Amino acid sequence: MAGMDRRSFLRGVFLGAGGVMAGAAGIKALSGDFKLYTHPMELVDAIPEMQPEMKLILLGTGMPMASIYRSKPAQVILAGKKVFLVDCGAGVVTRLVEAGIAPERIEDVFITHHHSDHNSGFENVLISSWNSGRSIPLNVYGPGNTRDIIGKLMEHLSWDIHLRLAQAKNSPEGAMVNYTEMEEGIIYEKEGVKVTVFPVDHGIVKPAVGYKFEYKGKSIVISGDTLPCENMVRYSENADVLVHEAYSKRWLDRVLKQFPEKRAMVDGITQYHSSTIEAAEIAKKARAKHLVFTHLIPGVAPVWYFERDWAKGASDIYTGKITMGRDLMVI
Repeated sequence: MAGMDRRSFLRGVFLGAGGVMAGAAGIKALSGDFKLYTHPMELVDAIPEMQPEMKLILLGTGMPMASIYRSKPAQVILAGKKVFLVDCGAGVVTRLVEAGIAPERIEDVFITHHHSDHNSGFENVLISSWNSGRSIPLNVYGPGNTRDIIGKLMEHLSWDIHLRLAQAKNSPEGAMVNYTEMEEGIIYEKEGVKVTVFPVDHGIVKPAVGYKFEYKGKSIVISGDTLPCENMVRYSENADVLVHEAYSKRWLDRVLKQFPEKRAMVDGITQYHSSTIEAAEIAKKARAKHLVFTHLIPGVAPVWYFERDWAKGASDIYTGKITMGRDLMVI
């Protein structure tokens, strides 16, 4: 390093590293990924253990069909020191980590219904949270068939659990599940947090439920999958946030125009889901303050002009705030 002192050398190293990072960021920006500008080296900030106000993080805003932009349905509610997971579709643990939430913080899982896109990530939630340090049983809440269906997933995990107990010496309690099955009423009330469960209409998928979370005078309602029904209006009354599943009829009509052979699939969607217009009508009747669309059908790319077209017409009915949900969005 003749002719270069230590300070100049280090300055060159850091400038060079910065150039590499800037180059990587530029390439990602060209592809629409701006995360590096807010999270250098793709590291995310950890979510603080204490949340003075209730917060919602959308982990997965997708649907049963695969998408490179949207994971299967899942969201977390943070209130005080509690982290509640609502539904656990595939990809949920990866999204948890991306959101800055350590898996071991998940002690309470609420399931709206047992379509695979809402529960297929359960095994990963159980094992990852246990391996990461959860040493108490996982509490699972859901409708009346929850113990039966999650119990079968636990049977599938029995060999894996046996090995981890024998080899890794994991806590035996962490491999256990406590079940609470209920379809209407207060299903959880601790540490200032109240969760009310209520039945919804998901066509032939019975039972199916939604959840209302309340903390410090604020409320967040999660619809799960449902057709328009009176309970959605009733339990969403004056909600601060209503997270409602939706399909875009306009976009499904385009699907049929291009692929007429998909008629049966599209008809099936409309027979047990809510359209954007129907969800907007529910939000209007309930006088909810903020409507968030999730479980988006079709799974529109997270680009504002596509999303605006996808939801066209909803704001003509509901004049409150409307948000197109995206994975890892914080509300």
